[in-house]
Amino acid sequence: MAKPFTENSIPTSDPVSTTPSKRLLQAWLLLILVALIWGTSFILIKHSLTSFTAMQVGTGRIFLAFVFFLPYLLLSWKQLPRRRWLPLLGSGLLGYLIPAVLFATAGQHLNSSLAGTLNALSPLFTFLIGLVLFGRKARVLQVGGILLGFFGSVFLVFFSATGSFEFNGYAFLVVLATLCYGFNINIVARYLSDLPALLSTASTFALVGPIALLGLIPGDLPARITAPGSTPALLMLLTLGMIGSGFATILFNRIIQLTSGVFASTVTYLIPVVAVLWGLFDGEPLHWPQVAGMGICLLGVYLINKK
Repeated sequence: MAKPFTENSIPTSDPVSTTPSKRLLQAWLLLILVALIWGTSFILIKHSLTSFTAMQVGTGRIFLAFVFFLPYLLLSWKQLPRRRWLPLLGSGLLGYLIPAVLFATAGQHLNSSLAGTLNALSPLFTFLIGLVLFGRKARVLQVGGILLGFFGSVFLVFFSATGSFEFNGYAFLVVLATLCYGFNINIVARYLSDLPALLSTASTFALVGPIALLGLIPGDLPARITAPGSTPALLMLLTLGMIGSGFATILFNRIIQLTSGVFASTVTYLIPVVAVLWGLFDGEPLHWPQVAGMGICLLGVYLINKK
């Protein structure tokens, strides 16, 4: 079972004088910052796709995050937790590389606000995977939250923006990405939460960064980078990799260390709000099925996390 951090299980790098209330305040502040960064990532994906393919955007942001951590990795290579390469690799694949490609693929056909809305399913899968694989116990209210969350996701996947009934396969890709996030959060909370956040995150990208590079080598990336008018898209892709997949991931892993995997996953309460606001600012329409589905999903997540 993924255990939340207690006062006796905080990494030794934390000040001894840190109180539970200060840790919780720090966790909330970091949660808001991560929500702002990740909520913005969907509109960045959308505009990166104007000059690059989905595979280039997905693997490119992960490779750029690897480059972001490379100076630290070179200076701290002796400290890398080599014996934990398997959970680190699993975290890198399920938490970053695979979802990045899925979101980029879906972003070619979905509004960024809808992708951000479906991202709210992450806490549901975090709890469900913890229940099935990590021995987490569930109360009746939480089971109701799981059912509501699934109903909300089905609503979003099977209804178009105008309310007509049709299967949206690209929305389903986002659901698969949130399933991967659920696995990752449980892996980090169970096997990696005692590691310093920077070390854990850098080690993760050290394993998946070279894999992401393999997705960039084929194709016409150099030609796309040098094409006229590609500079804005390139800057957005750089921001996605360095800030969204690099810096924000350190903050997210720190939240897990300060609290628990389920608490950290509630960042998705705020991500849809940020994503929808960016979508409206960018001229994307917002229809009632999207609002209704998001509301149902968030209600389900609320019940899952209600004590």
